Amino acid sequence: MGNLVAIVGRPNVGKSTLFNRLTSTRQAIVNEQAGTTRDRQYGKSEWIGREFSIVDTGGWVVNSDDIFEEEIRKQVLLAVDEADVILFVVDVMNGVTDLDMQVATILRRTNKPVILVANKTDNHDLQYNAPEFYKLGLDDPQCVSAISGSGTGDLMDLIVSKFKKEADEIIDEDIPRFAVVGRPNAGKSSIINAFIGEDRNIVTEIAGTTRDSIYTRYNKFGFDFYLVDTAGIRKKGKVNEDLEYYSVIRSIRAIENSDVCILMLDATRGVESQDLNIFSLIQKNQKGLVVVVNKWDLVEDKTAKMMKTFEEAIRSRFAPFVDFPIIFGSALTKQRILKVLEEAEQVFKNRSVKIPTARLNEELLPLIEAYPPPSNKGKYIKIKYITQLPNTRVPSFVFFANLPQYIKEPYKRFLENKIRDKWNLTGTPINIFIRQK
Repeated sequence: MGNLVAIVGRPNVGKSTLFNRLTSTRQAIVNEQAGTTRDRQYGKSEWIGREFSIVDTGGWVVNSDDIFEEEIRKQVLLAVDEADVILFVVDVMNGVTDLDMQVATILRRTNKPVILVANKTDNHDLQYNAPEFYKLGLDDPQCVSAISGSGTGDLMDLIVSKFKKEADEIIDEDIPRFAVVGRPNAGKSSIINAFIGEDRNIVTEIAGTTRDSIYTRYNKFGFDFYLVDTAGIRKKGKVNEDLEYYSVIRSIRAIENSDVCILMLDATRGVESQDLNIFSLIQKNQKGLVVVVNKWDLVEDKTAKMMKTFEEAIRSRFAPFVDFPIIFGSALTKQRILKVLEEAEQVFKNRSVKIPTARLNEELLPLIEAYPPPSNKGKYIKIKYITQLPNTRVPSFVFFANLPQYIKEPYKRFLENKIRDKWNLTGTPINIFIRQK
């Protein structure tokens, strides 16, 4: 069960540099998805075997030049609500400002672990400025330099030491876990209520290890699955729900703890930047995807042509990943609600598709012969053999080639599309690796 670390603090104290520093080891390993937007604000980090997520709350705020007390207050309250550990970043060069005092006032009231990070301690003498931060009334300041990386190892040790010991969850690994995500008011609660219906008795609650991930198990209409619910759906937060980045941070846990995400879009509003942010979280975590265009009953023009236009618009916004089901329905009238579950279940199955090596080679090698990778500096690139890796979270394929370094993103996409043409991998991301023969 992942822990969530939130970085808070006023502008220009180096929050995003610290974020980049703490997530950098990991960024190199993860397959960077091309074209994901604004996702420098959410990353995965790993330290002494513990994996956790880091969110830079400053990243989601629009026009950051004029953030006033109110915006920062909202961010801090949000972090207090959602995170397991809070990093409060201050600037050694500037000392304590009024804004720092205001943030500290909120943080002193929380029972969450707060780590005070004195950033920009770029040389030895600057640490003598750190004691000034004791007047914030929080623990000892941790001196770091996000730019050079000094002190960040100790900081990571401290972060990990603050995580609560994890209890084992009693959930069955073979049963799919679905998360319903989307912007506020896209209809998450209504679709969950439509799934549950009035028969509360078929629902068994399983408390997650952290206070806000609850798995609800359903056996209904011949389906058997867990719904990953975050308390966010149940409790209306203390912060106004209209906050742009609020829904994203709220979604992180639900997405990380699921196998397949049911992304709700509002038919009356189309695809907004917020939807893309949530989509990019789903992609980064390599989860299955089913898109539900909700409130279809409110759309004037329900013709097939309109549906097609809408569908194309969604796929072009989410490209290059376009192979996922889109369902037009209404949580209110329960139109096509079962279809959503059917598709989610199919996507779950597609995540664990195993393709025999012999089949892969006989289907794909002729296609590769016909369209080899473009030659580079007069060298011809040959792919000789393909196999699927065992035991991966999503289907992952290795193509063995003589010059792997010359095979670029567009060709990998070509290979991915060919695999998708031949086998049903709808809704699941797949990984393509090119290795030296």
